[in-house]
Amino acid sequence: MKLATYKDGSRDGQLVVVSRDLSTAHYATGIASKLQQVLDDWNFLSPQLEDLYTTLNQGKARHAFPFKPEQFMAPLPRAYQWADGSAYLNHVELVRAARQSEVPSSFYTDPLMYQGGSDDFLGPCDPVVCASEAFGIDFEAEIAVITGDVPMQTPADEAIESVRLLMLANDVSLRNLIPNELAKGFGFFQSKPATAFSPVAVTPDELGAAWQGGRVHLTLQSTWNGRKVGMCDAGPEMSFHFGQLIAHICKTRNVRAGSIVGSGTVSNKSEEVNGQKSWPKGYSCIAEKRAIETILDGQPSTEFMKYGDTIRIEMKGLNGESLFGAIEQAIAPLAD
Repeated sequence: MKLATYKDGSRDGQLVVVSRDLSTAHYATGIASKLQQVLDDWNFLSPQLEDLYTTLNQGKARHAFPFKPEQFMAPLPRAYQWADGSAYLNHVELVRAARQSEVPSSFYTDPLMYQGGSDDFLGPCDPVVCASEAFGIDFEAEIAVITGDVPMQTPADEAIESVRLLMLANDVSLRNLIPNELAKGFGFFQSKPATAFSPVAVTPDELGAAWQGGRVHLTLQSTWNGRKVGMCDAGPEMSFHFGQLIAHICKTRNVRAGSIVGSGTVSNKSEEVNGQKSWPKGYSCIAEKRAIETILDGQPSTEFMKYGDTIRIEMKGLNGESLFGAIEQAIAPLAD
């Protein structure tokens, strides 16, 4: 099924069920008003939402209304936890290669992860507001999952069963703030502003055969200022699957229902063309494009995002239809 949160003027919005083709929606009133309620009582409430979803898809829901992404918040407008991994090690390898730095061997056995702000997520069509273009504004196209409860020390093969919903994410980065923050040895903070999520969150069964081994075997599309810059395969090159990422979090603590776990920037390896490296599937963030330019040309030539720039992130299912709806945002200055 597909779930979303309607902008009703409140902090946490109103839970709705969305049709499979993303054409109509229906309030979940009478079942649950907020998505977190459903996550807290999944076994009891989700079957009721599934029934409504079936009715909606059959065109029999009496009070269905048109689904318009701009009217929706992030599926979870705020969450108990937002933990973002870097599961596509090709991305790490490229960035390290651009600055002539080796990837530590531990990166291949122990996932990279940071804990981001989860109190203020952006809706799929909300602007990315930034106080200065000089911060180095970058998009990051990712996949994310929302979990149920996961006990401490749960192994990866069991942790994957806790995945309740999947979404797309734009994990915005302020690249020019990152070096000084990392130099402090305490990780990201100011360099990671509010993250945006897709209009709808979907249960794993909606992906069909594309959901295998804790990975989504589909193409993630990134379109910057109307130009498609990324058609990255999200499946085979994901070095750590979502079960492993969740298990990493719960090594020393419980993970509670409503936790969001990100994949990190989706990235694909280069191909050799006439003895030259090429990246035909493009990129899911500008930092990676700049790393490629540095490797090939000795320096980057692509600038980061400017006010007025737009980014669209979308993934289509095996039937060619949009699975999650699109994240479609513009970069905007902070109002006076």
